[in-house]
Amino acid sequence: MTVDIEAVTAILRAVAAEEVMPRFRALAEHEVRAKDGGELVTVADVAAERQITRRLRDLLPGSQVVGEEATAEDPGLLDTFAREDGWIWVIDPIDGTSNFAGGKPVFALMVALVRRGEAGAAWILDPIGPRCATAERGAGAWLDGARLALGPAPPPEELRGTLHASTFATAAMARQIQARRARVGAVKSLRCAGWEYLRLASGEIQFSLFTKLMPWDHVPGTLIFREAGGLAQTLDGAPYGARDHRASGLLMAPDQASWDWLHDRLFGAETPT
Repeated sequence: MTVDIEAVTAILRAVAAEEVMPRFRALAEHEVRAKDGGELVTVADVAAERQITRRLRDLLPGSQVVGEEATAEDPGLLDTFAREDGWIWVIDPIDGTSNFAGGKPVFALMVALVRRGEAGAAWILDPIGPRCATAERGAGAWLDGARLALGPAPPPEELRGTLHASTFATAAMARQIQARRARVGAVKSLRCAGWEYLRLASGEIQFSLFTKLMPWDHVPGTLIFREAGGLAQTLDGAPYGARDHRASGLLMAPDQASWDWLHDRLFGAETPT
């Protein structure tokens, strides 16, 4: 790797303290708006992404950046993963913006460093906790200095996790998952992918299904989960990567046997398209 894990952690903590937390539960009405597609963005998202972008570029000269808010303004930035061969930072300045805007303390700052579509390092900062999960490819995952390591998977019938398939799923997939929810141990979503990945990597839940696969939502968390011992695959069984934002779904599980069982319970022999 070419970057100091703790240096990036320090950047996220500093930006959270400077740009995010002072605005938590203090946003004026005009500081929250809806983007195309209906998702919320706040002045804190924009300011935090601007600062994280500048500081990460300074930390790793020559690197590229794909941030959620910059991509909202220029969707062509998603092509960076296919076009560029060097290091690319992926930034979600505030994951769980609707929670943040509504005063709910369930949100995170997320970053990953990617090359050729694969994450080399990842960070998820919960500034309320405060806690920070990090991972380096091949070197493990950590939460505030403690190694994250999943234990043996429970029996399939005891698996518990979240299903995220509504607005961003196809109509056929949304109907099928709704019809089959009772076949798996579905629990309530936190409406924050970063927190779901923290739950996954700590073993609090064992699976998650997502149908909106933007890289800033999943590249950091999937690396942390994998380095903790879990499995993150698109619904065709391929490892998830930064270039897979058009895939129909992403399913996390503690191991291949659990993944196969969940996939069969939710989709049977055929995956909707």
